[in-house]
Amino acid sequence: MSKPRFGVPTYLLASLAFGTVLNPLNSSMIAVALVPLQREFDVGVATSSWLVSGFYLAAAVGQPLMGRFVDLFGARRLFVGGLTLMCAVCAVAPFAPGFWWLVGIRVLMAVGTSTAFPAALVLIRAAVEREADDRLARGGQLDGSGGAAPRPSGPPAGALAALSVAASTSAGLGPVLGGFLVAFAGWEAVFLVNVPFTALGIVLALKLLPKSPPQPARGPLLAAIDLPGIVLFSGSLTALLVFLLSLADRPTWWLAPAVVVLGFLLVRRELAAPAPFLDIRDLRANRALTSVLGQQGGVNLVFYCVFFGLPVWLESVRGFGADTVGLLVLPLALMGVLMTPVAARVVRLRGSRATLVFGTVVLLIGTLVVQVLHESSPVVVILIAALLFGVPNGFNNLGLQTALYEASSPERMGSSGGLFQTFRYLGAIMSTSVLGIVFERDLSTRGLHHVGLVMTVAAAGLLVLALVRQSGARRRPARGAADAT
Repeated sequence: MSKPRFGVPTYLLASLAFGTVLNPLNSSMIAVALVPLQREFDVGVATSSWLVSGFYLAAAVGQPLMGRFVDLFGARRLFVGGLTLMCAVCAVAPFAPGFWWLVGIRVLMAVGTSTAFPAALVLIRAAVEREADDRLARGGQLDGSGGAAPRPSGPPAGALAALSVAASTSAGLGPVLGGFLVAFAGWEAVFLVNVPFTALGIVLALKLLPKSPPQPARGPLLAAIDLPGIVLFSGSLTALLVFLLSLADRPTWWLAPAVVVLGFLLVRRELAAPAPFLDIRDLRANRALTSVLGQQGGVNLVFYCVFFGLPVWLESVRGFGADTVGLLVLPLALMGVLMTPVAARVVRLRGSRATLVFGTVVLLIGTLVVQVLHESSPVVVILIAALLFGVPNGFNNLGLQTALYEASSPERMGSSGGLFQTFRYLGAIMSTSVLGIVFERDLSTRGLHHVGLVMTVAAAGLLVLALVRQSGARRRPARGAADAT
């Protein structure tokens, strides 16, 4: 079992990867099963889209909630619990008596997979700190004068890169795997394929992951959960996401004031709570963390605008077939995977800020290329655009994960990781609203250019954030622990 200097054991990363790939895999794999499911349950396109929207909504709300539970109950306990829930609901999915039962199953799948990322962050940090303690106890690290050197706490860039590659690869391969499964075994296979996968993940987690600390007593536990804060957070976020989703078709304007009222009540409650679910004071004081969350939302807004919008333009305006469109967009996902190890090296040498600045500059260039695409653009130009967006996909994903690790306090790492994922979904949902609003009125090259303009404005704002990002007290050179793989 190899363990790099101040690193994360390979077996631990392998076990965590089984959980962290499930969310992106199942969020993308369902796309190719929508048409068969429409026929199976006799529902329309709008209704079937709830299989996607329901998953996104539940994951967006569930990530910070599960992250808080990871902080309270322990990472291993929640990691195994999430995999168990996922395994159980996927096993019964083929027997769903109706369409909305299947939507409910997708919601539970989102909740189950929401434990993985925050649990992984907590376990990786614990592994790095445990390895550092072991080395210091053995006298394995000395400073120049022969005394004990400071205990390293830099981000394990290699470990974060491994999880990022696994997640990006699974998201990119989701439609391919889903298409194969649907073609040879029907829509049921899209759910059943998770059963052996999660079962193996449970076995590995029970065998390899360190045990969670003892559960707190019931009284302190109930006080720490902050049930009113959870209810208000879930209600306000759900109302916001449903409102954003509605903008593309029939806006539910009455939800706008509901979001404001629920948000006000949430802030008031959390400022007064002794153990808040959403620590408003910490977010206000920790500008580095707030900046990371804002960049996460903005990066995913831009990314999903091109990830969803470019295929629509290629099919509807350029007239390419679905198979050709898939090949034209594939370089985006592949380049993101290939760039992640390069980004890990940049993080080790220059830190997360330089990584984000470079990734955002390339992202900005990509948005400008979108605005010069037209009906007669050569295929090579389209491929260049896809490749351009793949580069920041790798750099920004890892840069933001590393910045999150640097900015978060150890005791709130699970909660911060959950919020981080919520802002990813928030960015994705905002992108669908932008695309719906623009393409509903003008599905043309001009419409694509309007989307590109929105992307450019967002990317310019992201570049400003990356340049002026407050590094926070936790930021330090990333050597040492950053070499973790």
